[in-house]
Parts: sequence; C-alpha cells; structure tokens
Amino acid sequence: MKKLRVGVLFGGRSVEHEISLLSAQSVIHALDKDKYEVIPIGITKEGKWLPPGSATSLLTSDDALTEDAREQGVAARGLNDLIPAGAPLGDLPLLDVVFPLTHGTFGEDGTIQGLLELADVPYVGAGVLGSAVGMDKVLMKRVLRDAELPCARFLSISRQQWAEQAEALQQEIARTLGFPCFVKPSNGGSSVGVTKARSMGELGPAIETGLRLDRKVLVEEAILGRELECSVLGNEKPAASAVGEIVVAREFYDYEAKYHDDRTLLIVPAPIAPEIAATVQDLACRAFTAIDASGMARVDFFLRASDERIFVNEINTIPGFTQMSMYPKMWEAAGLSYGALLDKLIELAIERHQEKQRTWYNYVNYKGTE
Repeated sequence: MKKLRVGVLFGGRSVEHEISLLSAQSVIHALDKDKYEVIPIGITKEGKWLPPGSATSLLTSDDALTEDAREQGVAARGLNDLIPAGAPLGDLPLLDVVFPLTHGTFGEDGTIQGLLELADVPYVGAGVLGSAVGMDKVLMKRVLRDAELPCARFLSISRQQWAEQAEALQQEIARTLGFPCFVKPSNGGSSVGVTKARSMGELGPAIETGLRLDRKVLVEEAILGRELECSVLGNEKPAASAVGEIVVAREFYDYEAKYHDDRTLLIVPAPIAPEIAATVQDLACRAFTAIDASGMARVDFFLRASDERIFVNEINTIPGFTQMSMYPKMWEAAGLSYGALLDKLIELAIERHQEKQRTWYNYVNYKGTE
C-alpha cells in the first residue's frame, strides 16, 4: 500500500510558537509510519520556512537551530517559494496532505489555510473562513450570538476608538458589563495578554495591554463558575467527544495555569450531570457549524455557579495536540485513541478536499457546457 505523504507544519510567528513545537513532536511521533511518510515543515519565529532536516532541529529546540539551518530557511515571499501546486517545496516531495499545528496568529487565523488552498493541497482542520472567524474573538462572538448560542455580554474596542474616547468607553464598560470583567486581545491564544480587571483602576491598563498584542480587544463580563471543554470532530456532520473540566488553582485559566502550574487539573470526563454534558455536546457542535469549521475544534464553556447556565466561551480550530492535551484526551475518553484520531483527521481533510473539487470555477463549465 502506498504511503500518504503527510506534511506536519509547525512553529511560526506567534506567541504560541513553543506550544506548536510540542504539538508537532507528539503528532510526528504518533503517526503510523506504516501508513504515512511524515515530512516535517518548520517555520521560525522570524517567518522563515525550513525543509525537513532543518525543521527537525527546530523541533528539538529553538536554541538548537544552527546558523546553517537558519540560512536554509526560505523567506515567505510568495507561493512559488513555499508550496507551489504540482511542485515540491525545496527538497520536499509532493505532499498528499498537510497537518497544520501552527497555533495562533499566522497559522490558525486563515493565513496558512489560504496558502494551502492556493496550492490545492488537502489539509487538516478548518478552512480559511472558519479559521479566521475562530481566531478573531470579536467576530466569533458576533457569529455565535447571531446563531443564538449563549455567550457572555461583551464589547469591542479598537486602538483608534481607545485613542479617541478612552474615558467614555470605560464608563460604558462599567455600566453595561460591570466588574470583574475580562479584557482579551481579539486575535491571540493561550490566554497571552488576557487580564482580569476588578475595578475601573485596573480596566485602562488591561485594555492597553491587550491593544499591544492586537488592534482590537474583546471586553466581556466575567462568568463565575466551572470551566468545561468539548472536542468536535467531523465535516458536515460533526460529532462531540466526552466533556472535560479544567480546575485551576490560580485566579483564572491564564498562560501560567495552562503550561507551568502543576496544580492545574484536567478532568475527563467532567463530573457533571448527564443532561449538562448533553447540552455542552450539542452547543459544541452548533458552535462548530456556526463558524463553518471542519475537521477539528475544541469548544470551551463556562458553567455558571449561580444557576448552572452554560455559556460558550470560545472555539479553537487548532487546539493543543500533545497526547496530554484536552482535545485528544476527551476523544480518548469517548473511545477514540490518539493514533486513530490522527487517522480520522487526515481522512476528513482528504474528504473535504475531494468535496471541494465538485465546485466549478470556470464560467463556461458552471452553465453545464464544455
């Protein structure tokens, strides 16, 4: 049987660069070498694209990336320098499918996905639209709200608005959202730049922190309660995994709690009532469909302590993918092993690419004539 050539794409110009490397290490190790020829493709923090040998050194450690390897990187000048249709990338063979593990900006936001669409290469995960909407928290909240999914109340503030009307905006936040509230860069991940503002005095600095990382911020009311998560898998007919719960020792689930605090507990399945789990699973699939996601996504929720009302927090279209990450752990609890999950995601990527081939882009052909 011919092996599929799977390009595993990782790294990139993102604050989540290091998390991407961990995800890639795990996926590359777990992909069945009897089924797949694995081609590592790395992107440095400076945006240089690396062929397999240099990419492997990037996986080991940023510090281990030699000057020779850096010089081999390809500057991202255009499609022909990267993955041209019908031709290899540098020393790479033709790829049958790409598995992007580029968390965050310039990887999870539709940019990589657009490049792969232009190159006509199948790839794992959401397309350009789903990726872009899932990455932009303000747009995502608006889409989820339009789909009548329960979300916390929120406001959006741009750098221009903040420069022109900071005082009025702070008064509006205090009046409509109250304290505490959360301020988040609209485009970002791993809770980098997220601040909990407990008072008017903390609000301004929180907004300024967020606006250093993106041109707009999301400000939303704090939902006090439990944090739940659910993995979604599929294309047109998504399925939901078992529900998991995050229990943190810190004030909220920030970057330190996610990656450095060994007191953080990941509980799968979550100790919740069956009817709550069923509601979370339904909402997860509805959120997935609302943003036009495909392949995979992890949907995060709040279960409010005061009334057990469920709120959709956000959707992540390239979730963490180590064997200890919540996305695969929740599928494992549902009976799907890590290796089988990778197989299914590759299958879904190829299925979606084949479905797209049914779309006509020729003016003559769409009329039914040659």
